[in-house]
Amino acid sequence: MRDFHQPGRSAVFAQNGICATSHPLAAQVAIDILKRGGNAMDAAIAGAVLLGICEPMMTGIGGDCFALYTRAGEDTVRALNGSGRAAQAAQAEALRARGLQTVPLHSVDAVTIPGAIDAFCHLSANEGKLDLGTVLAPAIHYAEEGVPVAPRVAFDWGNNAGTLQGAARDSYLLNGRAPQVAEMFRAPGQAEVLRRIARDGRDAFYSGEIAEDMVAALSQLGGVQTVEDFAATRSTVAAPISGHYKDVELWEHPPNGQGATAILMLNILKHFDIAALDPFGAQRAHIEAEAAKLAYDARNRFISDPDHMSRLDHMLAPETAASLAALIDPKRAMTAPQDISEAVHKDTVYITVVDKDRMSVSLIYSLFHGFGSGIASEKFGILMQNRGAGFCLDPGHPNELAGGKRPMHTIIPAMLAEQGRVTMPFGVMGGAYQPNGHARFVSNLRDFGMDPQAAIDAPRAFSDAGVLKVERGYRDAVRSELSEMGHTVEVPDTPIGGAQAIRIHDNGVLEGASDPRKDGCALGY
Repeated sequence: MRDFHQPGRSAVFAQNGICATSHPLAAQVAIDILKRGGNAMDAAIAGAVLLGICEPMMTGIGGDCFALYTRAGEDTVRALNGSGRAAQAAQAEALRARGLQTVPLHSVDAVTIPGAIDAFCHLSANEGKLDLGTVLAPAIHYAEEGVPVAPRVAFDWGNNAGTLQGAARDSYLLNGRAPQVAEMFRAPGQAEVLRRIARDGRDAFYSGEIAEDMVAALSQLGGVQTVEDFAATRSTVAAPISGHYKDVELWEHPPNGQGATAILMLNILKHFDIAALDPFGAQRAHIEAEAAKLAYDARNRFISDPDHMSRLDHMLAPETAASLAALIDPKRAMTAPQDISEAVHKDTVYITVVDKDRMSVSLIYSLFHGFGSGIASEKFGILMQNRGAGFCLDPGHPNELAGGKRPMHTIIPAMLAEQGRVTMPFGVMGGAYQPNGHARFVSNLRDFGMDPQAAIDAPRAFSDAGVLKVERGYRDAVRSELSEMGHTVEVPDTPIGGAQAIRIHDNGVLEGASDPRKDGCALGY
């Protein structure tokens, strides 16, 4: 139990349903959908789509999503891959011929075809109770009428506004500037897109005028994306992967997501007595940072489109973790195994919902970097993601850019199970941090007995491209000790990620936790 003398946030407890996400309007909409007879999937889709209006730099209908979920009365974890592919005409060789070593972040080359809308339509049709029009109605309303800009949203908007180019500046700036707290943001073009999707389904987005609007914006910049690429986009059912840490099983989405990285990191941490350490001391932060370096190095080498990846079993094997753990010096930082090629970013939204029948949904949805590529369609103002920057350009690499291929993805939903029963859908936003965030969250719960809200609130550290970023929640003495161990220590300007979780208690009570690093909350009824 937290110290009520100190600033903090209590968890939310309810019986009939809970949503936890990064914006209160989205949480409220999700609960309203549950009260109208919708299930957790209906509520998660409604809240997620609205997040694209409430936090447009973080996510939107021009992006991708991944989902893990259980059906009512079941504990089987199911997965859907809603990530899009590179255009069929995309070629790594063409970028290498221009002297490029990586895919430029804010270029038309980084734009992959958005997969989220197809995934939402698939999940609504196959797993939801309500019609798509009812589910999308709240987002249509707020896109038309506007939403007040929240404090964290304004902070992120200002930090990322420079990404916006061309028509995107008209749609996402107010008189050429980022909106301030309490100013209204409206997206009438997106309201019309959502109305058409509500009426005609996924084809309204992937063909006809809307697809042509997106392709025209990309073609003007020299993009090779075509209307045929959009029409061919389909989400795919996937088989989730899992690993054990102490008495819990961590379920993750398989590649092309990076969930295997979280499982590998926990497998490495098993070789150390983490529970005997100070949870907020230098020793734990150091061992976690070293484990992250090794796990992320494996991620960079192996994770790619599942059709092009052959080393998943190797990443998840206990022997792999044991050999990597043996490389960690408990008293000294190692040099990063290799430079992390992925650019730093913190831009994603996550939503989790559990309903009265105990259907659980863990859904993550993103444009990749803040405002994605910065490119938007002219008529409807649809921001295009820059997920193609997740490809590499190394010849022969499993994650090499190629036509029709999915890039390595950072966004990963998760669930925890105990004795075969799903007990906690959760997610950690924060781009590259996410696997580290999953491992730390699980360790906070199992090594230190924290409740979900305390595990989310706890300070974070992350070894990122040779710099150990340590939040201000750590003591200065800890930062000094980490420096003495050989880490290059930095206090980040922006807090590290965000998180949401729902615990399903044995007696059926639901406990929702939400990260104070964001504007959001958990709500229940």
